Amino acid sequence: MNIALDIRGGSDFGIATYIRNVVQSLARLDGGAQGPPRNRYILIAKPERLRRYRDLPENFVLQAFPWPAGSLQNAMGFRNLLKRHQCDLLHVPHLFKTPRFAPCPYVVTVHDVLDFLHRTPNQPPWKRALRFELAKRALKGAAGILAVSKSTKDDVQRIFDLGDGNNIDVAYNAIDERLLIGPATEADKQLIAERYQVNYPFLLYAGSIRPHKNVGRVIEAFSALKSELKKDGKFSDLKLIIIGDDLSSHPDLRRTVIKSAVQNDVRFLGFVPVDALRIFYDVAKIFVFPSLYEGFGLPPLEAMAHGTPVVTSNTSSLPEVVGNAAILVNPENVFEIMHALHRVLLDEPLRELLRVRGLAQAAKFAWDDAVLKVLQVYERAGDKTASDSVRRRDAVSVPAGQEPLDFSERSSGESARRP
Repeated sequence: MNIALDIRGGSDFGIATYIRNVVQSLARLDGGAQGPPRNRYILIAKPERLRRYRDLPENFVLQAFPWPAGSLQNAMGFRNLLKRHQCDLLHVPHLFKTPRFAPCPYVVTVHDVLDFLHRTPNQPPWKRALRFELAKRALKGAAGILAVSKSTKDDVQRIFDLGDGNNIDVAYNAIDERLLIGPATEADKQLIAERYQVNYPFLLYAGSIRPHKNVGRVIEAFSALKSELKKDGKFSDLKLIIIGDDLSSHPDLRRTVIKSAVQNDVRFLGFVPVDALRIFYDVAKIFVFPSLYEGFGLPPLEAMAHGTPVVTSNTSSLPEVVGNAAILVNPENVFEIMHALHRVLLDEPLRELLRVRGLAQAAKFAWDDAVLKVLQVYERAGDKTASDSVRRRDAVSVPAGQEPLDFSERSSGESARRP
């Protein structure tokens, strides 16, 4: 099949991490190294994003698509592009990039349904209703749906009334290979000491800072923990490090820090690059992640891969992801979070048990396993399409600016497919 992947969305993390690892695994599993490739893959994005993909096999085509999102020109240009490449299937890697006017069947990946579980602040009801209807239409029209956890599958099935859910397959996320480097060396520890002035024991939170992430309660639990540790006469220099958005964007958290009297013990580091993030994971005493909702929840798994004990929530997908390798708490109970942190911090046999279990649990998730499931969904969707009708092979000219990119030196007349 000719399979298009719409990789226009996302940033360096989140959806972009999913896309990057799916593409890399597709290249390993269906790139010709294990026999003739089954499919041809067309990666569609802006030129600057396509430059990130290096050394892809010959059955991968990098297709530039510069049109701005939301315009009719964008929708029709994308449709013509799929026709030009004679695409049999389109993979949309994020539910909110809903396919419009697609001339071929499509598969959708659902990462979470948070926006349909909680009212988005300052969003008018009509816009919320429109987003819901568009998402429901996209899911009901999909030839296949990929959910990143069983919890997300159940939510999708229930919220959008998708019947028995037979069209939804679970393909678990896994850890970005850039975060698997470890354990931290003395040079690594020196790096965060010099770059971030971190040379003390710390608890760690890493992730976005949105209301459902529950960071305010993390700060409150840390404040209560400091009081308990003072009674014990232990860890007087313990800090809480929060990696994510800059504190200036969240005045409510600044007020929580001040109210909790931990101004000198809580540090917001903002964005941290992967080379440093993996060291923070490795060196932290505990990774704390009491999120109210996660479609999958990668950060606890990333911490486990570094042997760091994890305290996380007993809600949504998190118990499914961490198994018996973390301490689960009610994320709405500050004192339950605090007592779990206190116990894990001081109980050395428990810390060792969590370390061993965490490493084993993290090893259960692999991108190649996820992509094998993705390939099964592609094949099933393709078989379904072939049985319904004969595929149309319309040759449509490509508008200017949509030619396949040439990032390499090739002989005249040869189509470039690698950066």
